Amino acid sequence: MTLQVALLLLISYLLGAIPFGLLICRWQKGIDIRNHGSGNIGTSNVLRTLGKKAALLTLVGDVAKGFFPVMVGRWSGFSESWMAAVGVAAIIGHNWPVYLNFRGGKGVATSFGAALALMPGISGLALLVYLAVVALSRYTSLSALFSSASLVIFAHLMAPSPARILFSLSCAAMVYLRHRDNIQRLLQGTERKIGEKVEIGRKDAGP
Repeated sequence: MTLQVALLLLISYLLGAIPFGLLICRWQKGIDIRNHGSGNIGTSNVLRTLGKKAALLTLVGDVAKGFFPVMVGRWSGFSESWMAAVGVAAIIGHNWPVYLNFRGGKGVATSFGAALALMPGISGLALLVYLAVVALSRYTSLSALFSSASLVIFAHLMAPSPARILFSLSCAAMVYLRHRDNIQRLLQGTERKIGEKVEIGRKDAGP
Protein backbone atom coordinates (compact mmCIF):
# COMPACT_ATOMS: atom_id res chain seq x y z
CA MET A 1 0.00 0.00 0.00
CA THR A 2 1.43 3.35 -1.04
CA LEU A 3 1.08 6.57 0.92
CA GLN A 4 -1.28 7.88 -1.76
CA VAL A 5 -3.59 4.88 -1.35
CA ALA A 6 -3.51 5.09 2.45
CA LEU A 7 -4.29 8.81 2.32
CA LEU A 8 -7.27 8.33 0.01
CA LEU A 9 -8.61 5.51 2.20
CA LEU A 10 -8.46 7.83 5.22
CA ILE A 11 -10.01 10.75 3.33
CA SER A 12 -12.73 8.45 2.00
CA TYR A 13 -13.62 7.31 5.52
CA LEU A 14 -13.66 10.87 6.87
CA LEU A 15 -15.75 12.10 3.94
CA GLY A 16 -18.13 9.17 4.34
CA ALA A 17 -18.48 10.04 8.01
CA ILE A 18 -19.91 13.51 7.26
CA PRO A 19 -23.54 13.28 8.50
CA PHE A 20 -25.32 15.19 5.76
CA GLY A 21 -28.77 14.28 7.08
CA LEU A 22 -27.92 15.67 10.50
CA LEU A 23 -26.35 18.85 9.09
CA ILE A 24 -29.19 19.53 6.64
CA CYS A 25 -31.87 19.10 9.31
CA ARG A 26 -30.02 21.45 11.64
CA TRP A 27 -29.65 23.98 8.84
CA GLN A 28 -33.29 23.83 7.71
CA LYS A 29 -35.16 23.39 10.99
CA GLY A 30 -32.59 23.59 13.77
CA ILE A 31 -33.33 20.03 14.89
CA ASP A 32 -31.19 16.99 15.64
CA ILE A 33 -32.64 14.29 13.37
CA ARG A 34 -31.36 11.65 15.80
CA ASN A 35 -34.09 12.75 18.22
CA HIS A 36 -36.91 12.38 15.69
CA GLY A 37 -38.60 9.52 13.90
CA SER A 38 -36.39 6.45 13.84
CA GLY A 39 -33.36 8.44 15.00
CA ASN A 40 -31.51 7.49 11.82
CA ILE A 41 -29.54 10.16 9.95
CA GLY A 42 -30.38 8.82 6.48
CA THR A 43 -32.73 9.86 3.70
CA SER A 44 -35.78 7.83 4.76
CA ASN A 45 -36.00 9.34 8.23
CA VAL A 46 -35.29 12.84 6.90
CA LEU A 47 -38.10 12.37 4.34
CA ARG A 48 -40.59 11.37 7.02
CA THR A 49 -39.56 14.13 9.38
CA LEU A 50 -38.83 17.16 7.17
CA GLY A 51 -40.09 16.25 3.71
CA LYS A 52 -38.81 15.93 0.16
CA LYS A 53 -36.43 18.89 -0.09
CA ALA A 54 -34.35 17.96 2.93
CA ALA A 55 -34.47 14.29 1.94
CA LEU A 56 -33.24 15.04 -1.59
CA LEU A 57 -30.33 17.09 -0.27
CA THR A 58 -29.46 14.29 2.13
CA LEU A 59 -29.64 11.70 -0.64
CA VAL A 60 -27.38 13.71 -2.95
CA GLY A 61 -24.82 14.24 -0.20
CA ASP A 62 -24.79 10.60 0.85
CA VAL A 63 -24.48 9.33 -2.73
CA ALA A 64 -21.74 11.86 -3.52
CA LYS A 65 -19.54 10.86 -0.59
CA GLY A 66 -19.46 7.30 -1.92
CA PHE A 67 -19.09 8.28 -5.57
CA PHE A 68 -16.33 10.89 -5.58
CA PRO A 69 -13.62 9.11 -3.54
CA VAL A 70 -13.85 6.10 -5.87
CA MET A 71 -13.68 8.40 -8.89
CA VAL A 72 -10.60 10.08 -7.45
CA GLY A 73 -9.07 6.62 -7.20
CA ARG A 74 -9.97 5.96 -10.83
CA TRP A 75 -8.52 9.28 -11.99
CA SER A 76 -5.37 8.57 -9.95
CA GLY A 77 -4.84 5.24 -11.69
CA PHE A 78 -5.66 3.00 -8.73
CA SER A 79 -6.28 -0.67 -9.36
CA GLU A 80 -9.87 -1.87 -9.25
CA SER A 81 -9.16 -3.58 -5.93
CA TRP A 82 -8.02 -0.35 -4.30
CA MET A 83 -10.93 1.56 -5.82
CA ALA A 84 -13.27 -0.98 -4.25
CA ALA A 85 -11.48 -0.58 -0.91
CA VAL A 86 -11.89 3.19 -1.11
CA GLY A 87 -15.62 2.72 -1.67
CA VAL A 88 -15.91 0.39 1.31
CA ALA A 89 -14.04 2.94 3.44
CA ALA A 90 -16.65 5.59 2.58
CA ILE A 91 -19.50 3.23 3.49
CA ILE A 92 -17.83 2.35 6.79
CA GLY A 93 -17.48 6.07 7.47
CA HIS A 94 -21.19 6.62 6.87
CA ASN A 95 -22.26 3.67 9.01
CA TRP A 96 -19.75 4.21 11.82
CA PRO A 97 -18.76 7.91 11.73
CA VAL A 98 -16.03 9.11 14.02
CA TYR A 99 -17.84 12.47 14.34
CA LEU A 100 -20.94 10.85 15.91
CA ASN A 101 -19.32 8.33 18.25
CA PHE A 102 -19.49 5.69 15.49
CA ARG A 103 -23.31 5.72 15.34
CA GLY A 104 -24.33 6.52 11.80
CA GLY A 105 -26.65 5.54 8.99
CA LYS A 106 -27.36 2.35 7.10
CA GLY A 107 -25.15 2.87 4.08
CA VAL A 108 -27.63 2.38 1.26
CA ALA A 109 -27.13 5.68 -0.60
CA THR A 110 -23.38 5.73 0.02
CA SER A 111 -23.10 2.13 -1.20
CA PHE A 112 -24.94 3.12 -4.36
CA GLY A 113 -22.62 6.08 -4.91
CA ALA A 114 -19.52 3.92 -4.55
CA ALA A 115 -21.01 1.19 -6.76
CA LEU A 116 -21.96 3.76 -9.38
CA ALA A 117 -18.33 4.85 -9.67
CA LEU A 118 -16.92 1.31 -9.60
CA MET A 119 -19.44 -0.55 -11.79
CA PRO A 120 -22.06 1.82 -13.21
CA GLY A 121 -24.00 -0.71 -15.28
CA ILE A 122 -24.43 -3.13 -12.41
CA SER A 123 -25.36 -0.38 -9.96
CA GLY A 124 -27.97 0.84 -12.44
CA LEU A 125 -29.60 -2.58 -12.48
CA ALA A 126 -29.56 -2.69 -8.67
CA LEU A 127 -31.23 0.74 -8.65
CA LEU A 128 -33.99 -0.62 -10.90
CA VAL A 129 -34.53 -3.45 -8.41
CA TYR A 130 -34.74 -0.90 -5.59
CA LEU A 131 -37.28 1.23 -7.44
CA ALA A 132 -39.38 -1.79 -8.42
CA VAL A 133 -39.53 -3.14 -4.87
CA VAL A 134 -40.30 0.25 -3.33
CA ALA A 135 -43.05 0.83 -5.91
CA LEU A 136 -44.64 -2.53 -5.13
CA SER A 137 -44.15 -2.67 -1.36
CA ARG A 138 -43.67 0.97 -0.24
CA TYR A 139 -40.96 -0.28 2.14
CA THR A 140 -37.60 1.46 1.70
CA SER A 141 -35.93 -1.06 3.99
CA LEU A 142 -37.16 -4.03 1.95
CA SER A 143 -36.01 -2.27 -1.21
CA ALA A 144 -32.55 -1.80 0.29
CA LEU A 145 -32.33 -5.48 1.20
CA PHE A 146 -33.41 -6.67 -2.24
CA SER A 147 -31.23 -4.22 -4.16
CA SER A 148 -28.09 -4.97 -2.14
CA ALA A 149 -28.63 -8.69 -2.70
CA SER A 150 -29.16 -8.05 -6.41
CA LEU A 151 -25.87 -6.14 -6.53
CA VAL A 152 -24.08 -9.31 -5.45
CA ILE A 153 -25.94 -11.42 -8.01
CA PHE A 154 -25.34 -9.00 -10.88
CA ALA A 155 -21.66 -8.68 -9.99
CA HIS A 156 -21.28 -12.46 -10.09
CA LEU A 157 -23.16 -12.82 -13.37
CA MET A 158 -22.01 -9.79 -15.33
CA ALA A 159 -18.55 -8.76 -14.10
CA PRO A 160 -17.08 -11.52 -11.95
CA SER A 161 -13.80 -9.89 -10.95
CA PRO A 162 -12.61 -10.54 -7.38
CA ALA A 163 -12.69 -6.82 -6.55
CA ARG A 164 -16.28 -6.33 -7.70
CA ILE A 165 -17.52 -9.50 -6.06
CA LEU A 166 -15.86 -8.67 -2.73
CA PHE A 167 -17.11 -5.09 -2.94
CA SER A 168 -20.71 -6.16 -3.59
CA LEU A 169 -20.56 -8.74 -0.80
CA SER A 170 -19.20 -6.09 1.59
CA CYS A 171 -21.97 -3.66 0.63
CA ALA A 172 -24.68 -6.28 1.11
CA ALA A 173 -23.23 -7.48 4.41
CA MET A 174 -23.17 -3.95 5.83
CA VAL A 175 -26.67 -3.16 4.57
CA TYR A 176 -28.10 -6.31 6.14
CA LEU A 177 -26.16 -5.72 9.36
CA ARG A 178 -27.51 -2.18 9.68
CA HIS A 179 -31.06 -3.31 8.84
CA ARG A 180 -31.38 -5.95 11.54
CA ASP A 181 -34.12 -4.04 13.37
CA ASN A 182 -35.92 -3.34 10.10
CA ILE A 183 -35.89 -7.04 9.22
CA GLN A 184 -37.47 -7.83 12.58
CA ARG A 185 -40.17 -5.19 12.06
CA LEU A 186 -40.85 -6.43 8.53
CA LEU A 187 -41.40 -9.92 9.90
CA GLN A 188 -43.68 -8.52 12.61
CA GLY A 189 -45.60 -6.30 10.19
CA THR A 190 -44.74 -3.10 12.09
CA GLU A 191 -42.30 -1.50 9.63
CA ARG A 192 -43.22 1.99 8.44
CA LYS A 193 -43.96 2.46 4.74
CA ILE A 194 -42.71 5.30 2.61
CA GLY A 195 -45.00 8.32 2.77
CA GLU A 196 -45.89 7.87 6.43
CA LYS A 197 -45.09 11.13 8.17
CA VAL A 198 -43.51 11.51 11.59
CA GLU A 199 -44.29 14.52 13.75
CA ILE A 200 -41.26 16.60 14.65
CA GLY A 201 -40.33 15.76 18.20
CA ARG A 202 -41.69 12.22 18.01
CA LYS A 203 -39.20 9.38 18.41
CA ASP A 204 -40.40 6.19 16.81
CA ALA A 205 -39.22 2.98 15.15
CA GLY A 206 -38.67 2.95 11.43
CA PRO A 207 -36.05 3.10 8.67
